[in-house]
Amino acid sequence: MEKNKQNAEAAGSAARGFLSGLVIGGLTGAGAMLLLAPQSGKRTRAKIQQKSIDLREQASEAVEDAATQIRVKTRQLSADISDQAEELQQRGQALFSEQKNRLAIGGDHRPKAGH
Repeated sequence: MEKNKQNAEAAGSAARGFLSGLVIGGLTGAGAMLLLAPQSGKRTRAKIQQKSIDLREQASEAVEDAATQIRVKTRQLSADISDQAEELQQRGQALFSEQKNRLAIGGDHRPKAGH
């Protein structure tokens, strides 16, 4: 169960890292474009605006993809935990029945108090 928790945390961490890299890369590219742009300020601002819109869309898609991956992983973990809980319950019931049978069989052979 601890392994499943670690896997979920790793998936979330990877998604945050990807998103951070995407945003930092976009900002760096926009800054470089400002410094190296050979066209007029008006055209440069229009390009920056378009690039920021594109970047926002990419970031939104990345967040949606990460959220989908996290939901899928969460469902998998829930199913695994449910399966493990059911298996443990069955084992517990089997052990209980076995012990109950042992006590029932062994109870007939015990000496009675006072004899």
